[in-house]
Formats: sequence, C-alpha cells, structure tokens
Amino acid sequence: MTTAEGFAPAKVNLTLHVTGQRADGYHLLDSLVVFADLGDRLWYEPGPRLSLEVTGPFSQGVPADARNLVWRAAEAARWTGCIRLEKNLPHGAGIGGGSSDAAAALRDLGGPTSAALALGADVPVCLSSAPQRMTGIGEVLTLVPTVPALNMVLVNPGGAVPTPAVFAALAEKSHPAMDEIPAVAEHAEFIDWLSCQRNDLEAPARSCAPQIDAALTSLNQADLVRMSGSGATCFGVFADPGTAREAALRIGSLHPTWWVRACRTIAGSAGQVPPYG
Repeated sequence: MTTAEGFAPAKVNLTLHVTGQRADGYHLLDSLVVFADLGDRLWYEPGPRLSLEVTGPFSQGVPADARNLVWRAAEAARWTGCIRLEKNLPHGAGIGGGSSDAAAALRDLGGPTSAALALGADVPVCLSSAPQRMTGIGEVLTLVPTVPALNMVLVNPGGAVPTPAVFAALAEKSHPAMDEIPAVAEHAEFIDWLSCQRNDLEAPARSCAPQIDAALTSLNQADLVRMSGSGATCFGVFADPGTAREAALRIGSLHPTWWVRACRTIAGSAGQVPPYG
C-alpha cells in the first residue's frame, strides 16, 4: 500500500483582537494569521480500520483515539487506515497544534471543508498556508496577499496554557478591531503597522503563566515581540534569517529547557488559497 505524507505548519497570530462575545459564550476575534515553515508531520496508510500512532518529541499526553482531532478529521473524511502523527510542536502553546493537525488530515484525506469549524474554531484558518484575516469566531476568512514573509524566532518557555482560563481572565470582552492592513509588502512598513496592533490575550495569559514574561524578554533584540494566540509561545520578528538564527542559538543556550526555533513564515503571494468557504 502507498503511504502518503502530510504537513501541519505552526500557526502564528501576528495580531489577536477580541472584539466581543456572543450569547453562546464564543468570543469574536479579529486576527492576522500566518504559517511557519516548521510543524508536525503526518503519514497515512490506507487499511480496513482507523488507527492513530503518535510519535515525536511532544507525543506524551496526546491521545491516540477519538479524543484526537486527527482521528475525528479522518472520520469526517470517511477514511480508514493507519495515521502516524509526529508531534514536533508543543501542545497548548498558541501555535495551532491540534487544530493544524486536524486541518492537515481533513485536507489530505479529502474530507469536507464544511466539517472544519465543528472540529475547532482554529481549524478553518489552518486549512491553508496563506496569510489570512480571521474574524467571527474563526470562520470568516479573508486572504491577505500583501503580507511579506517574516523571519521569526518562536520561544515556548514550557507549560501548557489552557485557552479557556486565558479567556476567563480577560476582563474586557470588547476591544477595537485591527487597523486596515496596509497594501505594502516592505518589512519596515509592515512592522510599523504591526507594532500598532495587539494581542488582547497577552495580558491575561501572562497573569495565568508568568513564564511568558521571561519568554518575551528573551526576544528583546527583535524588531517586534508579541505572544501568539493564547500563549505561551512568543515570537520575535527579525530583519533577516541570519539574525534570527543567531538569536535562537543565544536564547536556546541561555534557556536549554525551552523550545526555541528560528523559522520563516509563508508570504501572502506564496500561500495556498484557502479552500474553506
């Protein structure tokens, strides 16, 4: 039998504005999302029964049954066989994790994109590697072709940060939306615009996980520093890949127990067109 391979890239929320809360409890967001050139990997081998094997440096504690979103995505695709999931990204880290894995499985196995939102609010945006503006509860997506590729260092100081706890610690539920994204792809102008935006979950996440403060401080030589998603992963944007790699080596040597990776994000002109509609 032929074994196919898939890739689930890390998701980075360059911005995350919380603009309201619905009556059913779901929060309304306005977020600019990009994807990195590192992530989890999946292998698929068709067979008579569905099974899931989880390997990799962050496999501990990841369920290998119907509790896993990859399993549920395969069921949505009505596919059976053996899936091997290599967990290279820390989970509960604000960089996609299970949502990106589920989106990859749904896409790779030919599942209906209409099933994405039922799997999780972040799954629809992860169906594509293109930079997107994500609004609503995560289901309203707009391609943003002007976002340049960014040289980044991702830093996770350890400790999963439960998203519900972070939202619960958010006192004000209604904040202004993002400013309009500029139609300029130059690094300096884009960073100037980005620095005027926010992650409204950063302060409540820091109150839940004080180690985020140290992660942000470690990136103080970057052009821009921010937390991604609901944390605890933070990112620094650098002018060139060499400087990013040097920063990653420096931070990693100072904090050997942290997860630290240099990466590059996918530009708007190079991303895959979102299939979710």
